Amino acid sequence: MKPETAGKVKFGVWGLICGAVIVMIIGFAWGGWTTKGTTQKMADEAVLASQAAICVAQFMKQANHEEKLKELGELDSWKRYEFIEKGGWDRMPGQEKADPSVARACAKGLEVLIKK
Repeated sequence: MKPETAGKVKFGVWGLICGAVIVMIIGFAWGGWTTKGTTQKMADEAVLASQAAICVAQFMKQANHEEKLKELGELDSWKRYEFIEKGGWDRMPGQEKADPSVARACAKGLEVLIKK
């Protein structure tokens, strides 16, 4: 291989490496690329938000929801999720046992209704 060709190959390889690094920096910083862990966290948060919305809807669907809402408002904030668990509103259709984080998120969603 001629020295000129070897130099071109060397600089070409370095150019590819630097270009790939720059593309990755731009992609993760401004391009919206995410890692598997970040994507999983975002998906878990979205599922929790949808389950909390279903919990609030199940709570409001009962006939005496105004009384229960008042009763929930009288409880301390750390006891509200236990009240929701006992009522079973945090269980999704077809579930036997609910995730405790759903009850907490549901309690936060119902706090907005309590303040009205």
